[in-house]
Amino acid sequence: MSVSMAMRTPASSSFRSRRSSFRVAAVGQSHVREAVTTTSSLSSYGMVNAALGQPVTRTPVWLFRQAGRHLPEYMQYKKDSGKNFLQLLDDPKDVAEMTMQPLRRYDIDAAILFSDILVIAQAMGIDVTMPGGVGIQVPNPLSAPEDVLAMEKRGALKPDVSGRLSHVIESVGLIKQTIADENRGVPLIGFSAAPYTLLFYMVGGSSKKNTENGVRWLTEHPTESRVLLAALTDWVVEYCIAQIDAGADMVQVFEAMGEHITPELLEAFAMPCCREIAERIRAARPGVPLLCFARDATYANVALQQAGYDVVTLDCASERRGTREALAADAASRGVEPCSVQGNFDPRLLHRDDVGDGAASLEEIDEAVRQMLEDLGPERLIANLGAGLGGKEDTAKVKQFVDSVHKHSADMIAAK
Repeated sequence: MSVSMAMRTPASSSFRSRRSSFRVAAVGQSHVREAVTTTSSLSSYGMVNAALGQPVTRTPVWLFRQAGRHLPEYMQYKKDSGKNFLQLLDDPKDVAEMTMQPLRRYDIDAAILFSDILVIAQAMGIDVTMPGGVGIQVPNPLSAPEDVLAMEKRGALKPDVSGRLSHVIESVGLIKQTIADENRGVPLIGFSAAPYTLLFYMVGGSSKKNTENGVRWLTEHPTESRVLLAALTDWVVEYCIAQIDAGADMVQVFEAMGEHITPELLEAFAMPCCREIAERIRAARPGVPLLCFARDATYANVALQQAGYDVVTLDCASERRGTREALAADAASRGVEPCSVQGNFDPRLLHRDDVGDGAASLEEIDEAVRQMLEDLGPERLIANLGAGLGGKEDTAKVKQFVDSVHKHSADMIAAK
């Protein structure tokens, strides 16, 4: 499907079932960008400037899953502490340490909160486990519409970020303090899963099994799905605002399960949530850059630009020049500036040589970076991967990617 496909705004009356206050109107991006441009000077963070379309001297870069199992120091820390991934998330000191590790190794331009996309599901009383070797699991997913009613009766649909996610918010503050103590001079990115991605796990239990359950719920139980999505939207908004108030400089929303939803259902169910998230965070905390990644559904990037996100992300399959052109055409039709983009380097190029599967040499990585920057342009760009680091990467190759982005983009911008 073409990346330029514009998503139609669904009739809000059909989405408001059982929640009349659920708003789906898109945010006019012209208002957002004018407010930012006229009320703020350039940030000291190149990442923030790039997100807001302001001048930079080089393209900033960070990496999805930059903290974690590709780092030897992370694996050693887990071994020494005797904790698994989920256990590390419970202690702000562990979270801060994991967040800082990639900053100490690479010249990346941002930290991102070390956390997981399912913490909101956990906060709502959903069991989340990590048995090892199969990823994070929801062993007892929602099986019937009555389960949503039961959640509502016990108060799980009402956000309680200060109570159930206080350890995450404490972690944000500790990370900011650690960044300052180590004089790193980079912004902190907070993040959350998007509502459909959370629903997908809550009714399916896994990213690899029962992947049809998300769509089945939307089609067979639309009323209960909308009730759950509305509640999840409230949770995401309050969670992101709490991270901002604790020190997060930017917020990334991950619609990670775009592969497992049709464009029509994404338009009808997922996009209204993403619109409301952008609208409400923008109204509550203006000027904070908002990023969104509709992985495997980047045909929705034009709609996300219309919704008011400052940065939309390209996955590995996205056509670079075509995406830029589609965003520019949409923006021009409304008399506003296009949003910035993020992505979309193929992480397989960073694999260790013994892994194979697309592994590239340092020279080939350098050339692939140069090509990415030529395709996307070095400005209004946050360089990143088109998918997360998975643990098979060579740290020397990751470093080459980061350093090549900085070198080539600085040369391109200086030559203008």
